[in-house]
Amino acid sequence: MPGILSKIAMFARTPQGRRLTRQAKQAASDPRKRAQAKQALSRLRGRGPGRH
Repeated sequence: MPGILSKIAMFARTPQGRRLTRQAKQAASDPRKRAQAKQALSRLRGRGPGRH
């Protein structure tokens, strides 16, 4: 039975996995998207703006 990393690697080789990988790389190269992701992670961790 394949582990989680094997399943991820298998998915990454599918057409849908390659498409999602390409979209993630494009989003990571966009400074505005990167800032949004950083803000969302901060909120999830409870250290960012929007926490009362």
